[in-house]
This record gives sequence, C-alpha cells and structure tokens, in this order.
Amino acid sequence: MLNKPQSLLRRRSTAMLTLQLTLILTLSAAFASAQRAPDNVLIYKGAEDKYQPCEPSIAISPKNPMLMVAGSILDNVHVSSDGGYSWKTEQLTSKYGVFGDPCIVGSPKGDFYYLHLSNPDNQAWSSDALLDRIVVQRSRRKGKRWNAGIGIGLNGSKDQDKEWSAVSLDGSTLLTCWTQFDLYGSPLATDQSMILCSTSNRRAKKWSEPLRINAIAGDCADGDMTVEGAVPDIAADGTMYVAWAHADTIWMDRSDDGGTTWLEKDLRVAEIQGGWDQAIRGVGRANGMPVTRVDRSSGTHQGRVYVNWTDDRNGPDDNDVWLAYSDDKGKTWTNPIRVNDDPAGAQQFFTWMDVDDVTGHVHIIFYDRRDAMAKYPDVRLKPSWNTEVYVASSYDGGDTWQNLKVSRKSFRPDPKLFFGDYNNISAYDGVVRPIWTRNDKGVLGVWTAILDGYVE
Repeated sequence: MLNKPQSLLRRRSTAMLTLQLTLILTLSAAFASAQRAPDNVLIYKGAEDKYQPCEPSIAISPKNPMLMVAGSILDNVHVSSDGGYSWKTEQLTSKYGVFGDPCIVGSPKGDFYYLHLSNPDNQAWSSDALLDRIVVQRSRRKGKRWNAGIGIGLNGSKDQDKEWSAVSLDGSTLLTCWTQFDLYGSPLATDQSMILCSTSNRRAKKWSEPLRINAIAGDCADGDMTVEGAVPDIAADGTMYVAWAHADTIWMDRSDDGGTTWLEKDLRVAEIQGGWDQAIRGVGRANGMPVTRVDRSSGTHQGRVYVNWTDDRNGPDDNDVWLAYSDDKGKTWTNPIRVNDDPAGAQQFFTWMDVDDVTGHVHIIFYDRRDAMAKYPDVRLKPSWNTEVYVASSYDGGDTWQNLKVSRKSFRPDPKLFFGDYNNISAYDGVVRPIWTRNDKGVLGVWTAILDGYVE
C-alpha cells in the first residue's frame, strides 16, 4: 500500500525540481538579457558624402509610433515604417537650398516638418545669401514628398541660424525659435545676436512676424556671449516656453497668448557654470546649450516645465548632465539635479531631452566617458576620448534617474572631423528612440537603439 504513494511523491518531487530549474533558467536568461545593451541600428553612413552625416534629429509619429522620420547633415531624410529596425534615406531639396541644422518634428495629425538652414545660391560660405532665412518643409505622406519649403525671418543681410520647432498637442500650431546674427562670426561689438520666435498653423505656409524675445542681446562670435540654444515647446494648455543660454545663465521666456506677446522680463532658470561653449577632449567644438520640454500628459506632473543642459560645475574636465524643473510656469525652479549617475571625473556631453506625451516619463540622451575614465584616468591619453551613448530615464518627474548604456560599441571622435553640435531623442507612448553620431575610422554614421523593454 506504500509503494503507490511513494512513487507519486517521487513524480511530484521531480516535477517540482523541473519547474524550479525552468524558473531559474528563465530568470537567469531575463537577467542576462537585461544586462546587454539594446539592439543598435545603423541608419546611414556617409562614406561618400562631401558633408558627413551628423547633428541627427528624430521624430516618432504620434499617429503611428512605428513610423519614424529622422534627418542629418547636410540634407538627409531617413524614414522607418517598422519602429526603427530598417531605414530608407533620400536627399531633401528646397528652392532655398538645404544647409544643415536639421530639426524634425512630428504632428498628431500625421504631418512631419523638416526645418533647416538656407543655401539659396548653392554656394555655401562663398555666398552672402547663405543663412538668409530659416526653411520649413512639410510632408503629409509619412516623411515622403516634402513641399518646396517656406522661408522664415528673411531680414536683409542678417543671418538666421540654430533653429528648433515644436508642435502643439492638437497639431494645430507650430512654434519656431532661432538665433538671428547681425553677421555670423563677427567680432565687432556693434554686431548683436538675438532670439526670435514665430508661429504658424498646421500648413506651415504663413508665419507670424518674428518677435525678439530676449531682453539682453548677445554678440556674434558664436561663443559664450552669444545668445543661443533656443528650443521651444508648447504646453497642453497652449502656453509657449523657450529657454536659451547667454554667458553663464539659462534664461526663459513665456507666451500665454499663442506667441502674440511675451514676458517683459526674462525668467532666470539656472546658472550654466563655465558657460555653454565647452571643451570636450577630441571634439572640435561642443556646447551645453539648454533643451526645453513640457509634460503634456494627463499624469501627476502635467504642466511641469523641464530644462536640460550640461556644464562643468564639478570641474573643467568633468562635464555633467543637469535638469531643473518648474511647476509654476517658470517663475521658480528646482536646484539643478544631476542626471548621470557615475562617479565624479568623467565627461558627459551633447545632451538632449524628450518628455513622453502619454506617460509623462522623461528621457535624456548624452555621450558618456565613464568607462574610458575607469580604464584610462590619465586624460592626456587618447583612449580617454573613448565614448559611449547613454539614455537616462525618470519615472517620477525628474527627481530620480535610471541610466542605461544604449551603445553596443564605443568610438573615438576625431577633432579634425566636424562632429556636429547635438544629438536627439524622441518618445511617445513608451516607444523611445535615441539618435546619435558615431565615428568609425574616419567615417561618420547615424545610429539609433531599440529601447523597447529597456525603458518605459
């Protein structure tokens, strides 16, 4: 009578051990998978290009998050319809010419907008007409068949540069801001720079008269004393915000009436210690200019205004990524919050931020040298230039951050190659796609990472 129960017990014990072993293996595999960097996808490599690709911009379509459009120097349009796993590249053309500073924004109505600098004579720097306006081109067909473009800001011989744009939550309004130089690069004290902003409807064909919004003018030397870094955003209630850098300060302005008027007195966000013109080993030029984003979700932090930048307050060779936020429309700000979570001493640079309109989660991309610093603490050695790409995510309104290495291969920039001035990131409904430039033996490529399952 005991044999049958003992046999049953043995079978149950064996089954339990098998289940436990399966569970252990599953958890081990999941843990191992979580430790690997996400899949990296090469979007475009510019081996044959006169101007190698850099300064990439990316936008996820709110209407279809599997549709993504990206841009890169000088005139590249990259389109993916499968969530960023594969890409097709074409060259953008415009009657005003195309000369870099690509900015791609996507609308909830399905439109994409590609903003860039002008080159109307196709003579680049040999023509005085270069940078005579900001150009906006619209695509109603999933990043294909762009219109010929509309110019904004034409103002005699003045130069229009370093633009960015934002689309309202309902897709009805565009806000574009940029820097106007009396003469780009001029050392004369009489030449000034200023921040201009203009608005348009969905069609982006007619733009309001550009308004100067900064109280204190900058110089034209393209350095710390120049006003630059105007990245605007439009809150869910229509309030418009834009921050920029001047000397060692980040300033902000706000419009409560759709861009018709702006505050008489600029709002002070934070100190950008050491200035926005920053020195990064192996990079010909680098900046820590601010990025502005607003929480447009229906979550706890709706309306919170975020500003993200880099500076070297912890030392001249220890640039860090920072964020401050405001819950009273920019009147008061938190103390700067350090986003990168590595020990002191490594350089982080070329930061960009997006806030997911659905989840309210904040995601920030930046180049990072924590691994190089651990292996090569002597900054005089070229291996200390070795660079990775990180994305930091906050799920509590910017108070705490989770850092994730998203690049699978480090690279070393070449100071003789123009490496651009920024990277970019786009997030919508939990789909997050960073975009960056990588140097491979003198050839620049534009890359993204598939972050599904790694961030929320």
